[in-house]
Amino acid sequence: MPTFTFTLNGEPTTIEAPADLPLLWILRDHLGLTGPKYGCGVGVCKACTSHLDGAAISPCTTPVAQCDGGTVVTIEGLADGDTLHPVQQAWIDEDVAQCGFCQPGQIMAAVALLAENPDPTDADIDALENVCRCGTYVRIRSAIKRAAASL
Repeated sequence: MPTFTFTLNGEPTTIEAPADLPLLWILRDHLGLTGPKYGCGVGVCKACTSHLDGAAISPCTTPVAQCDGGTVVTIEGLADGDTLHPVQQAWIDEDVAQCGFCQPGQIMAAVALLAENPDPTDADIDALENVCRCGTYVRIRSAIKRAAASL
């Protein structure tokens, strides 16, 4: 079985797995991370959104081989110690979460959006395709704008 090495949340990580195994199974089942959620398994709901080399990805459809030599960040790696990332703080300040299931993916998508576009319009934010079954989209938009103002 091939071996893959990548940086995960700042830590060197080596895993032995089939090359086509989705990264989400590595994160959740092999490494014990629970932030990236399993939702649809086909990259539609984006509950598992994480970052690979700074770009938002859906680990449920990203083969682990694609991560070899790269840098993976999940919601668990977003804060700097006890200091929350500005997007995480904005989520709390705007009281975004209801059930909370999709929130790690929503936050990771927002961080990637703000890295590419520090002043997103409502349309830019609405173009994020992460699904929230609770319908917290208005508060998500407010949190992203609050975070944008603080970055």
